[in-house]
Amino acid sequence: MSVPNEALEIVRSARIIAIVGLSPDASRPSHGVGTYLLAQGYRILPVTPRGGTILGQPVFPDLRAAATAVAPDPIDIVDVFRRPEFIAALLPDLLAIRPKLVWLQVGIRDDATATRLEAAGISVVQDHCLAVEHSMRVRR
Repeated sequence: MSVPNEALEIVRSARIIAIVGLSPDASRPSHGVGTYLLAQGYRILPVTPRGGTILGQPVFPDLRAAATAVAPDPIDIVDVFRRPEFIAALLPDLLAIRPKLVWLQVGIRDDATATRLEAAGISVVQDHCLAVEHSMRVRR
């Protein structure tokens, strides 16, 4: 299934992207996507309990802390690099911060959580790479 045009329009207009599970390890896919998004002019917010900095950006322990740090600006997209069994645990924070789009990376699906997010008016993309879709279909 391809990524809906509505989601690509959100990517096109987005400014701030929180990346849940962004790794400091340059060999990890999340690191490559974060590097790519920075190079495309997005502000990224690494979200991982490790703390410190990743890609020169301060790390936040959770999505609510990231949202508070950029307020009053919204987090437009939450890009998730977590195993499927951990997606449902993100739901309370996702509903609290209300991004326009939640993007689950390649290999990540949680249909029940996606249904709840969509019922709350939050778009969801599952099992696609944000960097690949951006480079092929959005490019600023």
